Amino acid sequence: MVVEWWLMRTPEELARRFREHGRKVTPQRERIFQILQGNESHPTAESVYAELVREMPTVSLKTVYQTLHELGDMGEISSLDLGTGSVRFDPNQAEHHHLVCTRCHIIRDLYLDISEVRIPIEQLGGFEAGVAEITFRGLCADCRAKGSDRVTDFRSDAGVNNKS
Repeated sequence: MVVEWWLMRTPEELARRFREHGRKVTPQRERIFQILQGNESHPTAESVYAELVREMPTVSLKTVYQTLHELGDMGEISSLDLGTGSVRFDPNQAEHHHLVCTRCHIIRDLYLDISEVRIPIEQLGGFEAGVAEITFRGLCADCRAKGSDRVTDFRSDAGVNNKS
């Protein structure tokens, strides 16, 4: 399987796309584009704001939310609600899935080939299935090292649930 590891437009390309869609490109928005570039943390609007306000103290959280939602409307980022308590924003537009730590809420991209997965027709009930997104929940290496919480894991070599 060939994986396009990271798909996101550059800050300059995002500025051009904003203009093409009749949106203003302000210094605040340009800096938001830069903050998102290569950001693998799946940031919240609040974390983008925290980084931005250090350089631009008069910027509002509303500006950050508006810019992130406009990027989402344009298909440049995805909004994710992965049960971490906050909506996260994913600038990586390559086809991928996620690993979510149930303790610290870190999110990691996961590349799986699920092209062979088929839903039995009798289970569709007339539903037309589209995009599939898989989220695995468990403990990251750091959280596993810190405590004794056990989770059910899905080991690629076992194919069944095993207790850690």
